[in-house]
Amino acid sequence: MLLDKVNCPSDIKNLSVEQLGRLAEEIRHFLIENLATTGGHFGSNLGVVELTLALHQVYNSPVDKIIWDVGHQAYVHKILTGRKHLFPTLRKFKGMSGFPKRGESEHDMFDVGHSSTSISAALGYAIGRDLKKENSKVVAVIGDGAMTGGMAFEALNHAGHVKSDMVVVLNDNEMSIATNVGAITNYLTKLRVDPHYSSFKKDLASILHKIGNVGDKTEKYLKRLRDSFKTLLVPGMLFEEFGFTYMGPIDGHDLTTLKKYLEQARNTKGPVLLHVVTQKGKGYAVAADAPDKMHSVSVGFNAKPGAAPKVVKAAAPTYTKVFGDTLIKLAQQNENIVAITPAMPIGSGLVKFADEFPNRFFDVGIAEQHAGTFAAGLACTGKKPVLAIYSTFLQRAYDQVIHDICIQNLPVVIAIDRAGLVGEDGETHQGAFDLSFLRCIPNIKIMMPKDENELQHMLYTASEYQEGPIAVRYPRGNGYGVKMDESFKLLPFGKSETVRDGKDVAVLALGPMVHVAEHAAELLAQDGVDARIVNMRFAKPLDEELLLELAESGMLIITLEEAAIAGGLGSAILEFYAKQRITGVELFPMGLPDQFIEHGAPQVLLDSVGLNAQSVADSVKTMVPLKQKRA
Repeated sequence: MLLDKVNCPSDIKNLSVEQLGRLAEEIRHFLIENLATTGGHFGSNLGVVELTLALHQVYNSPVDKIIWDVGHQAYVHKILTGRKHLFPTLRKFKGMSGFPKRGESEHDMFDVGHSSTSISAALGYAIGRDLKKENSKVVAVIGDGAMTGGMAFEALNHAGHVKSDMVVVLNDNEMSIATNVGAITNYLTKLRVDPHYSSFKKDLASILHKIGNVGDKTEKYLKRLRDSFKTLLVPGMLFEEFGFTYMGPIDGHDLTTLKKYLEQARNTKGPVLLHVVTQKGKGYAVAADAPDKMHSVSVGFNAKPGAAPKVVKAAAPTYTKVFGDTLIKLAQQNENIVAITPAMPIGSGLVKFADEFPNRFFDVGIAEQHAGTFAAGLACTGKKPVLAIYSTFLQRAYDQVIHDICIQNLPVVIAIDRAGLVGEDGETHQGAFDLSFLRCIPNIKIMMPKDENELQHMLYTASEYQEGPIAVRYPRGNGYGVKMDESFKLLPFGKSETVRDGKDVAVLALGPMVHVAEHAAELLAQDGVDARIVNMRFAKPLDEELLLELAESGMLIITLEEAAIAGGLGSAILEFYAKQRITGVELFPMGLPDQFIEHGAPQVLLDSVGLNAQSVADSVKTMVPLKQKRA
């Protein structure tokens, strides 16, 4: 097999187009076989096999810099750069990352995980190269989904202004995770499907050349005429107005064409945009026919070519499904409720909502900043916007949450999915910081449910709240299979729930950590330690009555949260006691440490940072005797 002989980019430099084609098929087989064992991003990687081969044959990595946007499509790059032997460890704890990482290989130029960053990073590389008077080439590979992100256009604007040599490869497969939306998508579709576009520019140049020398006025007129025609008809005119030389669209699976255009782009001065059309999931029928469902696959999917993925029914619904189902019920009762998602209708559980309420559902594309301010605008009209967004992506809309939602104290519901550790996607996707960065903002309220039943009540409570913004954070994955109440309950603001009484220690837990605390209490009881377990429900406002009672009792307090300790629930309670000038309270916060949490199975990660029942019990046992001795 050719793939057995490929361990670095230089190993493919002298391969013929025919050999590259054979290698492409071997790589697809390798991906299908390995991802059936490990899971991971699937369709996007099958779609860029030929493009990645052509890039590494034309460019000389790592001297030339190839920068991948998001990184969903970088597995082939990893194979070609000496990491195919690491695929059994893909996305596992201490194994190979599912995204490019500078610390993993000299061929990975930029750590990624969020979209629309590659052009900015590539321009930084290009300007740095120019300042150092080096001769390397710089390439950004960005998908059409990522091109809906405003940051990509900010970078295009700057790159066209400074005119530094760089190439942007636009990998156009009509998809991000879900189907792309918006005017940019429509524009790319127009370029993709109209055969007249690809020849007009060349024909126009030929006609003007044949006219020969003309007078100054005529020449100016012809130039104006040419520019007018180009504005109407020339492919990629939008990108040319940004200052880029536009090439394409070309077939992203035709190796001969890819090499030809990549070489031409490499030798063109100034910024170049090469428009490449690929098929997401190419080579695997199910993935090609259902690119949204096969964007990422779980361990154990059926790797037989053409076979449907295995479906394993969970015992309990996911929090995401409960959110989506609950929002439909709420929208049936309240016509003002509208749902917003930044390109994640499937991941956020809003597909059924979109079907039932098409005029009240808005997928704004990969545009989190716009989503935040759009929600604020809707709230100004009396609507009740529910912004469904992953914790990690909410970071990208932080200014909008502060400036446009919270300063105006607008009744926007921010439904924060994937709060806490999400697992295999690693540092860029862990929902570690939302509690900390939201809690410091005036006006906002923050809740987190202990289980899926409480989630529906929190969403109902948030939908009824009109005094300002409210965030409901909930984890990735399945609930506990608890009984779901048939009717909604309005939860009292800032009030906790004691789920187990005790006199030796109080464990104040938030969200799913309540269940960890309950299990820890059972372990402690075996050693004679009586633990009180409190479901805090609210990180803001706090249950001040409870906190004053605990201070009066002199009980040891442990806070437990699947979020950063810095600025989290424990910090909030310490701040409360300090503000009240209450001394003598012994409080030990447990949560995520001051570090970025790498990839791995969620439970493995929780164990690694001490957020499991045994670790909580062990910590309490070391402190309770000390407390009793002091008493």
